[in-house]
Amino acid sequence: MLSMLQPLRRLLAGLLLCSSLPAYADFEMDLGSLGQLTPEGALSPVPEGLVVGGIGLTYTPRYQEQQQKVLPIPGFIYMGQQFMFLGDRLRYYVYQENGLGVYGYGRVRFGNLDPEDPTAFSGLNKRKAELEAGIGANLLTPYALLTARVSHDVTGTSKGGDALLWADFPIVRDNWLIMPGTGVFWRSSKLSNYYFGGVSAAEAAQSGYAAYDTGSTLGYGASLLTSWRINRDWVSMAGVFYERYDRAIADSPLVQHGGEMTFLLGAGYMWK
Repeated sequence: MLSMLQPLRRLLAGLLLCSSLPAYADFEMDLGSLGQLTPEGALSPVPEGLVVGGIGLTYTPRYQEQQQKVLPIPGFIYMGQQFMFLGDRLRYYVYQENGLGVYGYGRVRFGNLDPEDPTAFSGLNKRKAELEAGIGANLLTPYALLTARVSHDVTGTSKGGDALLWADFPIVRDNWLIMPGTGVFWRSSKLSNYYFGGVSAAEAAQSGYAAYDTGSTLGYGASLLTSWRINRDWVSMAGVFYERYDRAIADSPLVQHGGEMTFLLGAGYMWK
C-alpha cells in the first residue's frame, strides 16, 4: 500500500451499487477500507467528495433460469474522510490513527429470488431485501491493507449474519492504480439458506424442489481493480471480482454455478 487514495472504494462500490442496481447483481466485494488511504497529488487515481458517473456491469447469475445481463448503471457516491455513502452501503469511521481505522457499517442486501420470475421458482418464498448493520476495522501495513468486518440482519428478514476477512494490495504509479485483493466470506446458516440456495421443508412441499439446508458457509474471493485519473475532474475504473462458493452453496438445487464473476467498467466526475 504505497501512495494511496481515499475513496476509490466509494467510486467503485458506490457508482456500482447505487439505488438503480438490480437485486440479482448484488455481490460481496467491499472496498470501503480504501478510506484509510491518502490521495497524493492533483491527479491521484483516488477521488474525494461527491462523485457522479456510471458503470457498465455484467455478472454471473446465481440461480437456475436466471440469465446473464449487461447493465448500464448511473449513480453517485460521497467520499468523506469519516462518512462514506457508497450506494448500497454506508461507513462511518469512529477512530483513525496510525494506520488503524474502526468504523460502523450499514448495508442494504438486495432480494435475489422472486417466485414470479421465472416460473421455475413457483412455490418458493420471495427473498426480500434486508438492512444489515455491523462493525469493522482496517489496518494499513507496508505491504497490504487488511480488513475485518462482521454484520447482521437488523430487519428480521434472513435473521442471519456474515463476516469478512480481506487483504488488498494497492500499487499506485502517478495517475494509475492497480489493486489485487483476496479474502474469505463466512455466512451464517440463516443468511446462506435465505440468499444462497436453501429450500425449506414448506417450500419443498409446494415447489417440486427437494428440501435443502446449506448450513453455515465459507466462500473465497479474489478481485483486480484498476483506476485511471484522466484529469483533475474525471476518473475511470475497471474491475473483476470472483467468489468461489462453498460446496454447500454450489450443490444447492437452485444454484447454477460453482461461483460468481462480476465485471465492471465505468467513469465518474468529481464535483468540487
